[in-house]
Amino acid sequence: MFYIKQELPTNRQIRAKEVQLIGENGEKAGVVSFEDAIAQAEEKNLDLVLVSPNANPPVCKIMNYGKYKFEQAKKEKEAKKKQKVLEIKEIRVTPNIEEHDFSFKAKNARKFLEDGNKVKITVRFRGREVNNSKAGEVVLNKFIEELEEVSVVEKQPKLEGRNMFTILAKKNA
Repeated sequence: MFYIKQELPTNRQIRAKEVQLIGENGEKAGVVSFEDAIAQAEEKNLDLVLVSPNANPPVCKIMNYGKYKFEQAKKEKEAKKKQKVLEIKEIRVTPNIEEHDFSFKAKNARKFLEDGNKVKITVRFRGREVNNSKAGEVVLNKFIEELEEVSVVEKQPKLEGRNMFTILAKKNA
């Protein structure tokens, strides 16, 4: 279910003596008393809706409020459909990764990039491996080289604690 962010005051909820009136087709009727405005709206079987409460005098429009709310919800739903949620997929490797494992993980990373996701490649150091962090950097650079035709490096290899990582994003064609 979708809702408008804010409910607009309608008909008798409006507290003003005079209002700037806008007709149902967008034509300006000028400043009229609140009673005249509500009478005009009821005569056409429509609602008087307060669209700009901070103006002096407040601006009201004659419209079918139910239809207006429905249209707004429809627009909101349509906008939500068009949104693309960006995900970061993580691939974890060790500094002494075997060739077959490397090619398998590189193939998965390529698939993630082609789907439009970002890929975070993390090298995890265990025990004393952290003393030889150059080996991790070599692995990350090998990944960057392997995927350079489909990706661009968003974050260069960086060591944080026992992990070294890089972030790759899809190359814009």
